[in-house]
Amino acid sequence: MTAEEMKAAESGAQPAPLRIEGVDISPKLDEGVLKVIKREGVGTEVPMIGDRVFVHYTGWLLDGTKFDSSLDRKDKFSFDLGKGEVIKAWDVAVATMKVGEVCRITCKPDYAYGLAGSPPKIPSNATLVFEIELFEFKGEDLTEEEDGGIIRRIRTRGEGYSKPNDGAMVEVALEGYYKDQIFDQRELHFEIGEGESLDLPCGLEKAIQHMEKGEHSIVHLKPSYAFGNVGKEKFQIPPNADLKYEIQLKNFEKAKESWEMNSDEKLEQSAIVKERGTVYFKEGKYKQALLQYKKIVSWLEYESSFSDEEAQKARALRLASHLNLAMCHLKLQAFTAAKAQLAICHQRIRKQLAREKKLYANMFERLAEEENKAKAAIAAGDRHADAEMKDEQKDVAGSQPQVETEA
Repeated sequence: MTAEEMKAAESGAQPAPLRIEGVDISPKLDEGVLKVIKREGVGTEVPMIGDRVFVHYTGWLLDGTKFDSSLDRKDKFSFDLGKGEVIKAWDVAVATMKVGEVCRITCKPDYAYGLAGSPPKIPSNATLVFEIELFEFKGEDLTEEEDGGIIRRIRTRGEGYSKPNDGAMVEVALEGYYKDQIFDQRELHFEIGEGESLDLPCGLEKAIQHMEKGEHSIVHLKPSYAFGNVGKEKFQIPPNADLKYEIQLKNFEKAKESWEMNSDEKLEQSAIVKERGTVYFKEGKYKQALLQYKKIVSWLEYESSFSDEEAQKARALRLASHLNLAMCHLKLQAFTAAKAQLAICHQRIRKQLAREKKLYANMFERLAEEENKAKAAIAAGDRHADAEMKDEQKDVAGSQPQVETEA
């Protein structure tokens, strides 16, 4: 706000109309967003798509009427850039600002509130003026714990809304940086979950699963999501090193979800993945083995579509997977997770034993029924009844099942 405008506001006088001025920064160069820098910012870096930005602002109508200000609330306003959380003009303008910069933007209705306006303060088809100061911005935290271990900044937005899932085949181009020096530069085609065998950090794979086709992003990794406390001798990365990757997701093909597979596919893929997990476990790649066994559990969690024979195979595979998950967690010193998996194993074994107990009870009931029939037949003078009873007893005894406890 100019000194004249501030003086008029303080005195309560009728505000003066504002001038339309500035450099056209609208994507279509249609003068939809005009910008005037009131105070230069510092450095050269500007926010990227998805960054969380923190600003103060004041907004006016063209006649000089102020309709909103974060300064009046004494509370900075924050939003995720480029996600449609604010009017178009803001996403356009703030993306051009440096930290510390103060600018004034003039926004045509198509880049503001359009025909609808924002009653009662902003009328239909209103051109608006904002003064914005940018205080800071930071990338998107992709960790479940929100511990800042994986920070993504989107340089170029991708297309569509689909993203790679576990097991998806991805095609990427990447550059890895340690202290601004490139240590890795490759184009790769691999399956999500197999990255460790290609010397890729687990945090980078997780970031890829948040990307859209064609997206170009910068990913910052803390040590626990990079190469940890052992580093990576192959790349001369020391222990506990922060890393940065520039990565482009060129293409991907999603893996089938559980609901997309029939019973045969679930059992077939589970057997393949179990063997793959065993190989990883023997090689000491416990995180990769963990991912394989988790797939089996998710695929075979529900038995409604399985036949009796398929359900028996599924239970054996699932129990083995829970046991192997417990072993992986123990190797990774995740003791709480290991105990949870062992508890699941105990529960499943108890259910299995309960099923076997019921089956045995049914067998003895059947044997008793047949025995009573045979005795009745003998009493009635049937010559062959005694021999048939003995054969039936042998058949029932020979059909006793084995309890599934092997991993």
